[in-house]
Amino acid sequence: MTQMPASLFDLSGKVACITGASAGLGQMAATTLADAGAKVVGVARREDALKQWAESIGTNAGYVCHDLMDRNGLSELAEAIKSVHGAPDILIHAAGVNTRQAADDVTQQGWDDTLWLNLTVPFYLSQQLVPDMKSKGWGRIVNFASLQTSRAFPAGIAYGASKGGIGQLTRAMAEAWSADGINANAIGPGFFPTELTAPVFGDPERAAANASQTCIGRNGELSDIQGPILFLSSDASAFVTGQILMVDGGFTAK
Repeated sequence: MTQMPASLFDLSGKVACITGASAGLGQMAATTLADAGAKVVGVARREDALKQWAESIGTNAGYVCHDLMDRNGLSELAEAIKSVHGAPDILIHAAGVNTRQAADDVTQQGWDDTLWLNLTVPFYLSQQLVPDMKSKGWGRIVNFASLQTSRAFPAGIAYGASKGGIGQLTRAMAEAWSADGINANAIGPGFFPTELTAPVFGDPERAAANASQTCIGRNGELSDIQGPILFLSSDASAFVTGQILMVDGGFTAK
C-alpha cells in the first residue's frame, strides 16, 4: 500500500540522535525531528544549553552531555545515547569546528582537531550505532557537508579537507549500509547564522557579498534547514542514499 504524503514525514516511534544540538543548525534539526514525532537525544558539551532545549521540547527530548573531542569516549557515548530513549534509528552529525587557519599557519593540533570532530567522529559514532539499525532493517544517517565540500575558501584548508572527506564518507556509508535499510546522505548548508559563521555575519559587507552570490539573493535562515533535514530523516527519502543535498540558496549553482 502506498503511503500518503503526510505519513512519509511522520517520525512517530523513531528515535533520533543529533550531535551539536546545543545551538544553531544542530539544535534546529533536533527540534524539527521532535516536532515530527521522534524521541530525540541531543549531544553537546554545554549542559546548560542542552537542558534548556530539552525542557522546551518536553518528554520527547533528552540529552547526553559529552565532549566529542575525547578520543577515547565514543563507545561510552554510544551506550549513553542508547540509555535515554533506546537505540537511535536516525543519527545526525551536526557538531563541527572551523579553526580558520591559513594554509601557512595550520598547526598539527588545529588540523587534528578539525579532522577528528568533523570527519572521524561521524564515522566511528555511526559504526557504534549501526548494528542496532541493521537489526531493525531501517536507519537514517545524515552528515553535515559544506560549501567547502567542493569549493576552496581562504583560511579553510583543514575545514575544507574535512568536509571534502564528508562527501566521500557519505558515499562510502551508503555503499556499506544501504542494503541493510540504512540510508546515508549529507546536508550541505550555505551561509547560515551560527556560531561557526559568526565572523562572517559579524561583517555586514561580507555577509551581503555572500548573499549576492546565491540564486535566491539572501543567506540562510535556521528554519530553511527544517524541510531538508526532515526529508533525509524520514521515509520520504527511501530511495535516496549517498547524496549531498546542498541547502545553499543556489550558491553552488552559479
